[in-house]
Amino acid sequence: MTTPPRVRRNSAGSGGPVVLDDLSKQIIEQLQADGRKPYAAIGKAVGLSEAAVRQRVQRLQDAGVMQIVAVTDPLTLGFPRQAMIGVNCEGDLEKVADELAGIEEIDYVVLTAGSFDVIVEVVCEGDGHLLEILSKIRAIPAVRATESFVYLKLRKQTYSWGTR
Repeated sequence: MTTPPRVRRNSAGSGGPVVLDDLSKQIIEQLQADGRKPYAAIGKAVGLSEAAVRQRVQRLQDAGVMQIVAVTDPLTLGFPRQAMIGVNCEGDLEKVADELAGIEEIDYVVLTAGSFDVIVEVVCEGDGHLLEILSKIRAIPAVRATESFVYLKLRKQTYSWGTR
């Protein structure tokens, strides 16, 4: 019999961080290195059976701790322009963030403290496409101003911070 993963919310209740045991962290690290790694190989690396790894992975996914997805390279798929866009708003920031999240080309939306109220990330087919997206953003009535930060070259992109 295997032990269930230690996936639980902190004492603050829902919305707080999830507390993971060392085995769950090791499984996540294995999947971050190779999301297609067989459960049997992960089990061998962490000292569990294939079935136990499968159960833990499912529980981690069900708890919203992780997703297993394919990460693509936008340049190789015909999206040569990427940018972060800082947005200054008035009124209900969460409503604006929800409207921004509804724009298909926007992949990332965060409410922030500092110079911008919201920051979004976009992947575009080119400069004309970026201009179209900016027009959609600026058409939202509560948006006061935008500032674009166009990516010239990507030096580092990792997703390994999950179990530090």
